[in-house]
Amino acid sequence: LHPEAGVPVAALAQGLVQGGRAVGASSVHVTFCTEGEWAALGQAGWLQRIGTQFHWANPGYGCFEDFLGALASRKRKALRRERRDVQAAGLTLRCLRGAEITPRHWEAFHRFYRSTTDRKWGRSAYLTKRFWPLLGERLGDAVVLMVAERDGEPVAGALNLVGRDAIHGRNWGAVVDVPFLHFELCYYMAMDFAIAHGIPRVEAGAQGEHKIQRGYLPVETYSAHWIAHPGLSRAVAEFLERERPAMRREMAALATLSPFRAEGEA
Repeated sequence: LHPEAGVPVAALAQGLVQGGRAVGASSVHVTFCTEGEWAALGQAGWLQRIGTQFHWANPGYGCFEDFLGALASRKRKALRRERRDVQAAGLTLRCLRGAEITPRHWEAFHRFYRSTTDRKWGRSAYLTKRFWPLLGERLGDAVVLMVAERDGEPVAGALNLVGRDAIHGRNWGAVVDVPFLHFELCYYMAMDFAIAHGIPRVEAGAQGEHKIQRGYLPVETYSAHWIAHPGLSRAVAEFLERERPAMRREMAALATLSPFRAEGEA
């Protein structure tokens, strides 16, 4: 759903519904649309939902220290300590992009991925070992892999995808337990990359209020939904009417945890 395509959102919405009915779909979903597209889909009769992600904004920092300078003193010291502790752990940290990511890295990253899925969910991973090198082959320089090595062997990694105006954090995993390594690979190195390449935003995904303390603030995300069954559609609509204001109240509360210093604060 992009304005430059020259097709009104309402017409696309109607076409999606017609296509859904034609194939007997129980529902059709438009996820991560813009706020304008979300509003237009709502006007077309679709159910509207908002969610929350945590994004870091880069207003044009020259270096990571510039970002730290925008934080309250206590938060600034905490982030410096976290990065310092990772540096002292005897690891080599690398930012690899496109062709710099070798089959050895992808093989290791699959181990990290399996370690995460096995530990967190206890079920079979749905992405195969072949998926990762295929991703690198097809997307090239859009793929950025943050890697931690010990004695030359990869022991942790964080996968990112670079878009037009954001770097998107995707998967992470490790086979070592090093304090703050997750924050370093997933958050701080992504911020370093965004600063170095003039990228205005890092999207760290949903979940985790711990991201706020590291400069990733809550933002609204938008999705719209068409449900074929009238009764179910009404029930979901009633739920969403209650959920939207609750989500916005929660986001407002989360925003008060911002680590950025107030005007005049040291």
